[in-house]
Amino acid sequence: MSLVLSILAVIALFLIVMIAVDSNRFVTVYYKLDTGKSDRYTRIAFLSDLHSKSYGRDNAKLLDAIKEVSPDLILIGGDMVTASRNQKIEGALSLTERLKEDYPVYYGSGNHEQRLMLYPERYPGVTEKLESQLSDQGIIRLRNTEAEVQDTQITMSSVEIERAYYKRSKPPMLTAEKMREYLPGERQEGRIQILLAHNPDYFKAYRDWGADLVLAGHVHGGIVRLPFLGGVISPNLTLFPKYDGGEFKEEGSVMIISRGLGSHTIPWRLFNPGELVVIDVR
Repeated sequence: MSLVLSILAVIALFLIVMIAVDSNRFVTVYYKLDTGKSDRYTRIAFLSDLHSKSYGRDNAKLLDAIKEVSPDLILIGGDMVTASRNQKIEGALSLTERLKEDYPVYYGSGNHEQRLMLYPERYPGVTEKLESQLSDQGIIRLRNTEAEVQDTQITMSSVEIERAYYKRSKPPMLTAEKMREYLPGERQEGRIQILLAHNPDYFKAYRDWGADLVLAGHVHGGIVRLPFLGGVISPNLTLFPKYDGGEFKEEGSVMIISRGLGSHTIPWRLFNPGELVVIDVR
């Protein structure tokens, strides 16, 4: 019995150490996508689900990693802050300010930015501060809007779906027709259509809408990752979600899901460090 208890104690200690390590580090992961629509590559650094975490003083480690990969532009997939009563958004704003000094920055919404906006009585003044400072910094804020990326053949869009689509039980089905209500513009032939869509569960709708590349987050890699099984649980409490992180391809469209950089409800990660995603798109 004492041997069994000793083994269990060693395993518990190992897991505690790994949680401490993986909850406070990130890795850089690389993808390459050739759309056949351009003759040159554009390097994108994609950030998602930071939840106000800081890697080093003023996110110095994250900024150094971004500088090292030399992106042409920064795309932000939402949830850089957390909708909570004691939330501090200064860290995320400091990061975007530093990024804008060196790169074009496009910022889409996650469900937490959306929650801050929808419930101002719970979070008085937070949305106004966030949005006004992003505007003052020169961040290109995308909310059911699109923008052409200068000196490239990329058109950036971001969809902010209604909160019902994040429900834990029986969310509605998102369709391409509904996507066209959010983003009604015609897709331009010959241009690379990149869509920031925080929730990856609706890849089919994003694909049918016309996205060449979907960039998503939200799932945090499944919190815990297991060999051969992948992420364990999604925010809507789905076990072993299909879309937990990495690259997925369906009928000519590609979705890359960041495992995120931070955490919130479950404030730790196991065998699942944060991710800085780098994508070379041609």
